[in-house]
Amino acid sequence: MAIAVKRPISYLGRRGLTSNDIRKTGEPVGDRSNCSVDKKSTDARKEIAGMETSPNVFRDYDQTALDRQLNLRARWPEHADFFARWSRESAALCQRLTCHLNVPYGDTALQKLDIFPSATPRTPILVFIHGGYWQGRDKEEFNFLAAPFVAAGIAFASMNYDLAPQVSVEEMVRQTRRALCWLYRNADDYGIDRQRIFVCGHSAGGHLATMAALTDWSLESADLPPRLLSGAASISGLYELEAVRLSYHNEVLNLDADMARRISPRFATPNWAAPLFCAVGLEETAEFLRQQQDFAVTWRAAGHKVETVELPGHTHFTILDAMADTTDSLCAALRERVLSDPIEPV
Repeated sequence: MAIAVKRPISYLGRRGLTSNDIRKTGEPVGDRSNCSVDKKSTDARKEIAGMETSPNVFRDYDQTALDRQLNLRARWPEHADFFARWSRESAALCQRLTCHLNVPYGDTALQKLDIFPSATPRTPILVFIHGGYWQGRDKEEFNFLAAPFVAAGIAFASMNYDLAPQVSVEEMVRQTRRALCWLYRNADDYGIDRQRIFVCGHSAGGHLATMAALTDWSLESADLPPRLLSGAASISGLYELEAVRLSYHNEVLNLDADMARRISPRFATPNWAAPLFCAVGLEETAEFLRQQQDFAVTWRAAGHKVETVELPGHTHFTILDAMADTTDSLCAALRERVLSDPIEPV
C-alpha cells in the first residue's frame, strides 16, 4: 500500500532558469546592445543560454544535472559527520552485544559477515547491505543498526562485499546471493530460523537487496528452496542503473548498457519475488524519488507485492538514523515485517 505524501515545493523546477523564465521576471528581452550591464550579468545570461542547448543524457537531465542528482556527498556536505558518528556507535555496540565478527561466506577478503545473534533461539534475521555507490564504505560502520532489532528478538547481520573497480556490480549481486545462501545453510549455528531470512539494504545496498528479492534460489543450488527470503527492504535504493551508467560514477563502475539493464530491478521479469518494502526520504533528490515511484508501478503491474513510503524530513543519510530509532515509524515497520509469519515452503 503506497503512502501518499505531498512533496515540498523544493522538488519542483530543478531544470534551472530558461529564457522564458527571464521574460516572466519583467526584464527587457529586446535589443540590449545599448544597455549597460556588468560582466557578471552577461556571464549569467551566457550560462543560461548554454543550459538551454545542453543535450539531455538521461530523461530530462543534461550531464551536469544528472551528476548533481547522484552526487549525494556534494548535496549533503555534512555526510562525513554521519559516517564518523555511525562508526563510533557501531564500535560501542560491539562491546555491549554478543557478536561474531568477520565470518567468511566467500573466498575474498571482503566477503565477510558480522553476525549479532538474538538471545531467543530460532529467531528471524535481518541481513543489512551497506551503500556507497558500489565503491566504498564497510559493514563495520553500520553495526549500530543491530541494536533495535536484537532488542526485538531479531538476529542481525551486516554484510561486506567486493567493490568497484575490483569487481563489477553484477559480481556484487552474485556475492549478495552467496552470503544469503551461506546464512541459510548455517542458520542453526547462530540460532536463526532459516524460514525467516529478511534482507535490507541502503542506497546501492538497496539495489543489491532488491536483486536478491527477485532470485529463484533453486537455480543457485539444488539444496535451496525457490523462495529463500521471507521478505526484503530497500531504503533509498536504486532500481534503474542506466542513470548511474550515464553519470560520473561510471568512471569507476564501468557499466555497459547491457549490464545496466540486466541488473536493473525495474526491468527484471521474475516469476516470483519476495515481498518488498521500499522507503525514501522526501528530502532526497528527485531522481531517487522517481526511481522508487517508477519501480513500484512496474513491480505492481507485474503482480509482485511492494509497499512504498516517502518519509517527510529525511535525507539520504538521516533515513538510516530513522531505521535505528525505536520511536520512528520506519524502524517499527521493518521490525514488524521481519517478525511476520515465515514463508510457506514450496
